[in-house]
Amino acid sequence: MTLSMYDASAPVFIRGLNQLAAILHKAAAHAQAHKIDPSVLVNARLYPDMFPLARQIQIATDHARGAPARLAGITRPSYPDTEATFDELQARIAKTIAFIETFKPEQIDGSEERTIIVPVRGNNIEFKGAPYLLGFAQPNFYFHTTTAYAILRHCGVEIGKMDFLGSLPV
Repeated sequence: MTLSMYDASAPVFIRGLNQLAAILHKAAAHAQAHKIDPSVLVNARLYPDMFPLARQIQIATDHARGAPARLAGITRPSYPDTEATFDELQARIAKTIAFIETFKPEQIDGSEERTIIVPVRGNNIEFKGAPYLLGFAQPNFYFHTTTAYAILRHCGVEIGKMDFLGSLPV
């Protein structure tokens, strides 16, 4: 069986975003049950020089929607980074999933050698499609989703590894 660029991108990001949404639902319930102002969790961070939860989710969704768009050779939609509540973060995740679901395999498959240009801190980095997806977009997506998970776990939200992974694919 050959794994296509589509299979390695769109469904992977959708699955991760669905798990991120589920974790946020648990965080909102935790805040309500423990009478914690939800903004405390939305603005929580692991260390002072790290981004807070909201920014981790914004960056994760940036990579999740940017990868399929770039691989397909289209401009990714730009979202303002203004989310400050669980509901707003959930809406951003849902909007990102809806965007990714618009892609068809034929738009992304065959993009292994497509030139991808990504602006990073004022510089453009050039990749080929496969190294971009597997060595940049996915690792960044997982870094930020994992950090969001870690922030919430650190704040006492009762989540575990299976909340991050979800039901295992077979």
